[in-house]
Amino acid sequence: MFSAHLTAIEVESALIHRQASDGGLASPVPSCPGWTLRDLVVHVGTVQRFWAENVRAATPGEQWSGDRVSPSSEAGLSRWSQEGTALLVAALREAGEASPCWTWWGEPRMAGAVARHQVQEASVHRWDAQCTSGRPDALDPVVAEDGVSEFLEIMLGSASTKLGGVVALVASDTGRDWRVGAGNGEPAATLRATASDLVLLLYRRVRAADVALIDGDPSLVEALLGAAATR
Repeated sequence: MFSAHLTAIEVESALIHRQASDGGLASPVPSCPGWTLRDLVVHVGTVQRFWAENVRAATPGEQWSGDRVSPSSEAGLSRWSQEGTALLVAALREAGEASPCWTWWGEPRMAGAVARHQVQEASVHRWDAQCTSGRPDALDPVVAEDGVSEFLEIMLGSASTKLGGVVALVASDTGRDWRVGAGNGEPAATLRATASDLVLLLYRRVRAADVALIDGDPSLVEALLGAAATR
């Protein structure tokens, strides 16, 4: 799985770089209000360098605190962003999955957890980048399934216990399902969409009314997505 994560980071990041080359850096990103494609590319490049340094430092109790520098001109942005991806993947590959590493979410503080999260970072932002041309490709179903799992485990965390009921999430294309909320009772609401759209819903990129079917209590689904929006 670790090797697959590294490959996914490379593939998804390459698509961001391609979109930046083809789409015009001044293009607005509809799914990230206020951002241009240049802003998105700088964000991804900065984030990938930040995690590369944290992985290299191998200090689980201390965050890397060096300077975060982005290119000052458009001319060097493409090369800079591609170098950020290469630095991240090289750091992860050299460290190995079990290497200790600081993470903002706490345990597991390992390079493998960073790789897992960076797959979602690259995949969702690839989708954002492709929105600038109006033709975003869905997330890979396997990546998206793990994206839902990771979001519920790491991004949502204990906030799920405050929902007031159980919500089932069902991937309509793969059949995978998840249960979120307090208790072990039957779901009071079910949110059904493709695995890709479930991830995009959790990251507030799309609206449930546009991509999902909701059975049961819609207020619980709204509460879930509202809690997700605060993470």
